[in-house]
Amino acid sequence: METLIRPGDIKKSLILWSCSYFLRISNCVRRYPPSKRNLIIVGACCVYLFFVVSQVGHSLLHQDRRLDRHQYKKSRGLYTLRFDDDSPSETADSPTGANDDSLLSSVVPTRSNVVYITLKSRRIKPAIIRGTFRPKLRRKARRTKPNEGFTQNKFGTLKREEWRQKHINGIDISWKQINTINHATRGVSSNLKMQTEPHVSSIRIYSERAPPWFSKEDISAMRFLADCKISRIHEVSHKESIPLLLFESTSHLSLIHSDKHNDVKDHKVCIGQCGVIKSPVDTSEVFAFHLDRVLGLNRSVPAVSRKFPFVQDGQPCPVVLWDGSLSPGDNAEGQSTVRMTWGEYQSSLKRRCWHRNVTPKPNSGCSSIHHYEWSKLALFDFLLQIYSRLDRNCCGFRPRQEDDCVEQGHHLECGDMDSVALANIFHRSHDPRHLVFADNKGFFDRDEDNLDYRLLEGIKELPEQAVTVLMSQRLRERLLQSLFLDQLYWESQGGRHGIEKLIDVIERRAQVLLTYINAHGIKVVTMNV
Repeated sequence: METLIRPGDIKKSLILWSCSYFLRISNCVRRYPPSKRNLIIVGACCVYLFFVVSQVGHSLLHQDRRLDRHQYKKSRGLYTLRFDDDSPSETADSPTGANDDSLLSSVVPTRSNVVYITLKSRRIKPAIIRGTFRPKLRRKARRTKPNEGFTQNKFGTLKREEWRQKHINGIDISWKQINTINHATRGVSSNLKMQTEPHVSSIRIYSERAPPWFSKEDISAMRFLADCKISRIHEVSHKESIPLLLFESTSHLSLIHSDKHNDVKDHKVCIGQCGVIKSPVDTSEVFAFHLDRVLGLNRSVPAVSRKFPFVQDGQPCPVVLWDGSLSPGDNAEGQSTVRMTWGEYQSSLKRRCWHRNVTPKPNSGCSSIHHYEWSKLALFDFLLQIYSRLDRNCCGFRPRQEDDCVEQGHHLECGDMDSVALANIFHRSHDPRHLVFADNKGFFDRDEDNLDYRLLEGIKELPEQAVTVLMSQRLRERLLQSLFLDQLYWESQGGRHGIEKLIDVIERRAQVLLTYINAHGIKVVTMNV
C-alpha cells in the first residue's frame, strides 16, 4: 500500500535540507581566510538582492496591468456580477430565505435590461518629441470696435447743438491746443506740428487707376485734405452765418479750382490752400460726396475724414475743401448765394429758366440757375433726406425734437409756404448757371413712411445718368468701391458691415424714388449742361 505524501512533509524536508546545507557551507567558509570569506558574503548578498529586485518589479508590472484592465472594464461597463461557491451565500442573511437561483435571477440583470454607457475618455496631449517644430504662439490682434456714437444710423441720439456751441464759442478747451499748434508751426522745429500730420495716407488706392467716376482733381483734393501739412487753424465767420473752423496748408497741389477763380477777398481768409473742419456728427458729408460722384452729378465739394488732436475723443471729422468762390456774399440770408423763396422756386420750375440756353425775360422772376440743376438737387436731397435747402421748415415730414427746424421753431411756420426762403443754395461766382451742393447733412435714420416728398414737388424731369445707376442694381457695388478709398471713414462706420447698412437705406429710398417716377410720369432726360 503506497503512502501519500502530504504537502506539509515536503515543506519540513525542504527546511531541514536547507538548514543542513547552510551549516555545511558555513563550516567551509570558516576555513577560508578572512578576505575570501568577505568576498563570498558580498557575492551572496548581491545575488540575493538581484532576485529580490527582480521579483518586486515583476509583481508591480502585473499589478499595473491588472489596474489598467480594471480601469478599462470600468470605463466600458464590462463588469459582470460573480458569486463564489465557497463563499457564504447572502441568502442566510436575507429575511425571506430565498434560494440561490432566485437570488441570482433577481440580482443579475438580463442583457435586454442592461444599459451600457460609454464615457469619452479625456484626451491626453502628446508628448513633445524632439525634431518636431512647434508653432510659435502668436497673440491675435485685438480689433477694437469703432465707436458707433458718431455713425449716421444714430443721429437721433447725437447732440449737434453741444458741438455747435463749442464751435461758435471757440471749442472751449480745444482752442488751447489749436493756439499751441499755430504758435508751433511758426518755428523751425516743432513736435506738435507732427500731431496734425498723418504718417500714412488714409486715401488708399491699390489699383493702377482710381474709380472712373473720380477725376484727377478729385483724387488730388482728397489726398490734399487727408495728407496735407497744416500750418494754421483759425475761425472764419460771415455775418449771420455759422462760424467755420478753417485750416491752412502750404502744400502745392493742382486742385480743380485754382486761385484764378477765387476772389481777392478770399486771400484774407485763406492763404494757400485750405479745408473746412466740420463736426464729427456730420460724417454724412463724406458719404454725400461719394454718392454725388457715383451718380454722375458732380456737384458736391470733395470731402474726406481726418483726425485732429484737439477734437474730443479722437473722433474723425469730415473735412471739406475750401472754395473762396462759394463764400457768402452780402445777401440778407448770408447762408446762400442765391436768394429765393419757395414760391419763386416753384415759379422758376414752371418757366424752365435757361432751358435750351434761352435767356429769360428780365421780369420773369428767374434766377441765374439752369432749370436742370434743380432736378439734380431734388434727386440728391431726396436720397439723403437733406431738408435744410428746399424744406428748411420741415413741412414735408414729421420732424423730431433733435431736428434744427424744431429747435429753432421753424416747423410751426408751415402756413404760408410761398414766403419761406430757401437756404444753402450755392453757386460759384464765375459759374452762376450751375449749383454747388454744400452742407450736405444727410439723415439715414428716417423710415420710408416718413420721407420728405416735398423735395420732389414741381420736378418734372430727372437726370438720366443718375436714374440709370439706380436702376442698374450696381449702386451698392460702386458705393462700396468708392467709400473704400477713405480708410478713416470706412473704419469709423464699422467697416463693411456698417457701410452696407447705410447703402441699404439708400437702396430702399432709390426704389421709392423709382416708384414715384413711374406713378407721376416724371421724364428721364439727358442733362449735359
